[in-house]
Amino acid sequence: MSTAGSSRPYPELVKIVDAILDACDDDVPCIAKKLDALDADARNELLLSDLLNAYQVFYFFFRMEPDVLTMERMDLESASSLRGGLLIEETDLLEMYFVIHENTPVIVIHDGDKTVATFTGKTAYEQGRTFMECPEYQ
Repeated sequence: MSTAGSSRPYPELVKIVDAILDACDDDVPCIAKKLDALDADARNELLLSDLLNAYQVFYFFFRMEPDVLTMERMDLESASSLRGGLLIEETDLLEMYFVIHENTPVIVIHDGDKTVATFTGKTAYEQGRTFMECPEYQ
């Protein structure tokens, strides 16, 4: 049995993640390095699976730790929640969502009614944080 849209059997994905977690325990930088070593297909499936959490995926893409509250929010959500977007930060005026779209990290800034900014790639989180601190609607 494989997951929806998956080309690998689910038990194979479980074995891969078990091996990574056995080698790394809860060391997220180690997990990111092990994910780097996987073939792209397996890695992409795992990055949107229920086998990793959203924080592990966040760290894989951005190689940085967010503040404690943001980390805790993501630590409690499976990576599969990143398909539709996961609220990771908010201010009085804006919300920041972390999304994976076509194997690329996306940070979406929303004002409650509409998207006001979108950032992609390895610097997306930093760009999103800067925007949240000083929103300039262009």
